[in-house]
Amino acid sequence: MSLKLCQTIALANGKKANCTSAITEIYKTLQKPDLFSGFDRRYKALDEEGEVLPPETKIVQQTVQQNIEAANVALVELLDVIATQEFANCGAKADIVVDGQVLIAKVPVTYMLFLEKQADNMKSLISKLPVLSSDVKWVKDLNTTDTYVTEMIFTNRTKKVPKAFVRSPATDKHPAQVDVFNEDVIVGNWNKIDMSGAIPAVVRDGMLKKVEKLREALKVAREEANSIVITEQHVGKSITDYVFAS
Repeated sequence: MSLKLCQTIALANGKKANCTSAITEIYKTLQKPDLFSGFDRRYKALDEEGEVLPPETKIVQQTVQQNIEAANVALVELLDVIATQEFANCGAKADIVVDGQVLIAKVPVTYMLFLEKQADNMKSLISKLPVLSSDVKWVKDLNTTDTYVTEMIFTNRTKKVPKAFVRSPATDKHPAQVDVFNEDVIVGNWNKIDMSGAIPAVVRDGMLKKVEKLREALKVAREEANSIVITEQHVGKSITDYVFAS
């Protein structure tokens, strides 16, 4: 699709604002760890006459994968429209190469500068991704595609039951002296499974390493590069696929 440069600039300004707003909301969500955790626990009394308690459930409201996908959509749109603008503006070009792989070929210097800023933003976003606690064993939840669960944890529920202690037995002259105290008695147990929408730390760390390699590659390419109907560019997906792929 061919566009005039002025049309691309006008389009880019609007999409910059939309993407920035979307990423800001995702960034705020990632700083609310309670949205990414849940649990399901059910009570069972030890005898049939024991107290009946309702189950307790907290649903996982957000997952890392959902937020990555939303960020991916916004970033691809932004990266593409800026690419269209900057490819037309510049003649100095070089390939962006990471680990021997050409992510984008013949990239203008001005777009490289933009990508360096976006790589910084992606690093900040990834650094805020909630990760699974390392002191608990987590496994994939077979009922979903992007949540984790723990093994079932059993805990007792106790209830204070009044007990009498005869300090002095009754005599023909004095009544018995009795002390009453409360004793904690196990009346049931909880079966709890913790749930999380976070990701393993190794996955997040892998993304951080990739985005750091991307930043280094951009600097190398910018040094190497030296070089008007506009052709619309679609390059953003190659960047986000590389960074966010687990």
